Amino acid sequence: MAEFLTVCASADALEKLFELLPGPPPSEVIPSASALDRVTAAAVLAPAALPAFVRSTVDGYAVLARDTFGANATLPAYLRLAGEINMGEHAPEPLLPGQAILIHTGGMLPVGADAVVMVENTQLSRPDEVEVLRPVAAGENLVNPGDDINRGEIVLPAGQRLRPQDIGGLLALGITTVCVARTPVVGLISSGDELTPPTVTPAPGKVRDINSYTVGALAARAGAAVRSYGLLPDDYGLLLQTAQRALQECDVLVFSAGSSAGTRDVTSGVINALGSPGVIVHGIAVKPGKPTILGVALGKPVFGLPGNPGSALVVADLVLVPTLFHLQGASAPPPRLLQARLTHNLASSAGREDYVPGRFVEREGERWVEPLFGKSNLIFTLVKADGAILIPLHATGLAAGQIVDVRLF
Repeated sequence: MAEFLTVCASADALEKLFELLPGPPPSEVIPSASALDRVTAAAVLAPAALPAFVRSTVDGYAVLARDTFGANATLPAYLRLAGEINMGEHAPEPLLPGQAILIHTGGMLPVGADAVVMVENTQLSRPDEVEVLRPVAAGENLVNPGDDINRGEIVLPAGQRLRPQDIGGLLALGITTVCVARTPVVGLISSGDELTPPTVTPAPGKVRDINSYTVGALAARAGAAVRSYGLLPDDYGLLLQTAQRALQECDVLVFSAGSSAGTRDVTSGVINALGSPGVIVHGIAVKPGKPTILGVALGKPVFGLPGNPGSALVVADLVLVPTLFHLQGASAPPPRLLQARLTHNLASSAGREDYVPGRFVEREGERWVEPLFGKSNLIFTLVKADGAILIPLHATGLAAGQIVDVRLF
């Protein structure tokens, strides 16, 4: 059996991988309303200013600010009520000195008005007269054209993963289509003589395949389309034939169970046979997941993940997810971390990152995290966990009571 290459940190492994991948991803134009979680392929510029007209930010009265100077509850300013501006309408006549017009939040100010008095700072003295009980300054309680965004300004930069508010901003400007990176397609190959489909009751010595589904779900959450190439035995010829087809049809290829002790040579051999440069990293400084393989063939990333469910998920989150964002022209979002006090000592070895499943518990109003000690092939250790306790690369362990980082699942 071939020995591991010198292991490296997951960040270093990704840097080596990204250096070998091609330039900007292919793009497509889709409706803005359907673009949630897609990544912009180019910067989007505002075709017009927003808002397009002066708008009130409160319910109240549009006024000339100078008409309210010195007003107070004892000596109010008296203004003639000149009507009401309903939503979606504009005042047919300019506002004259000594007048006030009833206006609603978001309504268009009449020509001549330069401020809005909040309705709670007024009262009607007569049906056609308003008492102003507090002065306002010019520009108070209104927004001007371009206060939100100006014409020609960058609405969204390239590489922006579109959030609900981003879609709202596009449609507010009438931008009904947007150019986004094409969805990367991930091909999944699960190999192992012991695997059966989840729909089959396993015979003695057999186990259901779950990595295709857990890793596939993780990839889908990162914006990928997932294509499964089924369960294959540990047969080099069949694996190579299937991998060649998958690599032609997909943007990323992932082997599951192909880097454990018994089969990693088969997987690395298949990856090398797919095209140059083949395997670029064989072993990362992570527990669980040390025997991970990263490679490139036909300009596409190829991964060999450990077969154990916990290892596969940890490694896929560390290397597959950032790669999928990279292929869409975006940076992966930073991991969601929470801090908590550790309930038990945790040992480690310097030179590797450890990820220990843990769940949060509350003690006297303080957040603690309890390690869930289990083997990496036990899926329900992860199901019961809220996240993974991170033991940094150069630490030799963590002490009970210490405040630690927990990477949320």
